[in-house]
Amino acid sequence: MTDRLPDERPHDERLLGARVPAERLHAEGPYAERLPGDRTVFLLAHTGREAALQSVECLVEGLLKEGVKIRVLAAEAPDMGFPEGVEAVPTGPAAGEGCELILVLGGDGTLLRGAELAREFGVPMLGVNLGRVGFLAEAERDDLQKVVARVVARDYEVEERMTIDVVVREDGHVVHTDWALNEASVEKASRERMIEVVTGVDGRPVSSFGCDGVVCATPTGSTAYAFSAGGPVVWPEVEALLMVPISAHALFARPLVTSPHSVLEVQVQPRTSNGVLWCDGRRTFELPPGARVEVRKGHNPVLLARLHRAPFSKRLVHKFQLPVTGWRGTGDEA
Repeated sequence: MTDRLPDERPHDERLLGARVPAERLHAEGPYAERLPGDRTVFLLAHTGREAALQSVECLVEGLLKEGVKIRVLAAEAPDMGFPEGVEAVPTGPAAGEGCELILVLGGDGTLLRGAELAREFGVPMLGVNLGRVGFLAEAERDDLQKVVARVVARDYEVEERMTIDVVVREDGHVVHTDWALNEASVEKASRERMIEVVTGVDGRPVSSFGCDGVVCATPTGSTAYAFSAGGPVVWPEVEALLMVPISAHALFARPLVTSPHSVLEVQVQPRTSNGVLWCDGRRTFELPPGARVEVRKGHNPVLLARLHRAPFSKRLVHKFQLPVTGWRGTGDEA
C-alpha cells in the first residue's frame, strides 16, 4: 500500500460553520450541477425493525404521491416490499448519482451507516430516529408527515459536520486509512489485558499509560463514545479534536481538546498485546505492537439536513432528558 492520505474532495465552502437553506444549495454551485430535473431521494432503513418498515411505507407513499422518486439498495429491497416505482440499485458510488437527499430511518447504528453513504454521495442526510438517543436524527417517528412535506418543499437547512481522517502506520509506512464522523478509538483486543499506549499531539509525546483504550473524536462524536468515557460535550459548530482515555491507569489521563489543525497520535507500545482500531463502531483494523494511529481533521465532511433552528443546548437537554427545573433565564425549559 502506498503512503498516501485519504483523497480530498472539494466541498461547498458556504457550509463551513453555517447552515444553508436547501433551496439555495440546490440552485447554486457544484452541488446543483449534479442534480437532474427529476427529483430522487435515497432511502435507507433498519429492515430488521417492524416500526422501520411501517415508517418506510408511510414515507414512500407520501413522496411518490408528490412526484419524488425513491431509490434503495437492491440488497434491502426484498425486505421492504416496495410498491412499483421504487428503483433498486446495487451498492456503490453510482447508487447515489442524481439523488438530492438521503432519508435514513433507524437508530444510531443505521444513522451512522447513512452518514457513510451521505459522505460517499456528497449529499445531505436527513435522519428519522427509531432508536433511543439519535443525536444525528432530525425527526422522530411521529413526524413522518412533516418530513414528507418539508422534503417535497425543500424546506430544510443543510449544515456541514466535521469528520476525521485516520491513518495507521507500521515501521513508518501507511498500512491502513479510514475516516469517522463520530470517533476513531484504539482499544485493547483482549478483555483480560490492558493495552499500553503512548499518546501524542502534533508530533510531540504527551503521556503513556495502560488503559482499555483511547477515543479520538469530533465535536459531533463528543456526545457518543467519548461522552461515555468521560469526555466533554463540544458544540457541533466548534471545530476541534478530542482525545479521551478509557479507564486509564495513570495520574494524568485527562481528556484533551485540541485545535482542528492538530494531529492526534496513539501508539501501541512495542511490548504490549495487540490492539484494535474502531471507526464509528462499524469498521475495524487490527493493531500489532508498535503500530501508530494518526487522527486529523477530515477532508470530506458529512452534510446533515436540519428541520429545526433550535440551539444545540435544547437538543442536548431533550436527548439526554436533563433536569432543568428552576431555570430563570430568558429561554424556556423545554
